Amino acid sequence: MDSSTLALLERIFLTVFPLVAIVSVGYFYARKRHTDMSTANTINIDVFVPALIFSVLSAKSFDLPQFQMLAVGAAIIVLGSGLLLFPLCKLLKVSPKTFLPPMMFNNSGNLGLPLAVLAFGEQALPAAVVLFLVENLLHFTVGLYILDHKTNPINVLKMPMILATIAGLVWSTFDLHVPTAAATFIDMLGQISIPLMLFALGVRMTSVDLSHWKIGLWGAILCPLSGLVIALALQPLLQLEPIQFTYLVLFGALPPAVLNYMVSERYQQEPHQVASIVLLGNIASLIIIPVTLFFVL
Repeated sequence: MDSSTLALLERIFLTVFPLVAIVSVGYFYARKRHTDMSTANTINIDVFVPALIFSVLSAKSFDLPQFQMLAVGAAIIVLGSGLLLFPLCKLLKVSPKTFLPPMMFNNSGNLGLPLAVLAFGEQALPAAVVLFLVENLLHFTVGLYILDHKTNPINVLKMPMILATIAGLVWSTFDLHVPTAAATFIDMLGQISIPLMLFALGVRMTSVDLSHWKIGLWGAILCPLSGLVIALALQPLLQLEPIQFTYLVLFGALPPAVLNYMVSERYQQEPHQVASIVLLGNIASLIIIPVTLFFVL
């Protein structure tokens, strides 16, 4: 094995290990001691993640037009995965409402944000945030509509993450200045969000069973496979810069978002099946993500 291959493997290990380590700490801590993350998760969604989004989007280095085609690619991957896998629901004998949301809406927050930063450095954070926002916006509009056709998509405008996005884009568009003290304060709040997401993912894994492991296994394979196929097919059309294409490929390879389980629980859409899909998908990502990194780095 030559030195370049060893260097690549080391980089992959240094990218994946911190993610696995923090998730493992959350998992084993929750196994040993009852851990209720509901309040922490609510604070993260309402305070820390919006702070991270505003911090990234309001920065002078953020250039929205630079990420337009990347955002289009992410939206096509999310929606295209649902369309691509819809015919398989009948073959797998599973309800589309149960199976398609986890296939469409991936773990671009808990896993995607820290993965991008660890693999490519802080300069990748703006692109990762754009991908996260596209996925979340579609999840809270199209995703909720799939489960309940009476859902009002206007409600998404009330979410702190969306409000932070609008504020950040206004700051960036009009080149407004954030006072240094305020910028530091917001940055520090935002830095809490990523490790807390990973820790919460580990805690959540303790409450998931594998009673529906067969459909979970199919989901673990088809979720990243559909995303990767669409990402590769899009490149000739979108003509993304190599680094942005790399971000899109990694986005396509991400496992189902943990949020799918919580949403299915809320709407009583076979949460046990969704739980197995989410858990096995995230376990499988321990293999899929390093393999993907090997080809894109």
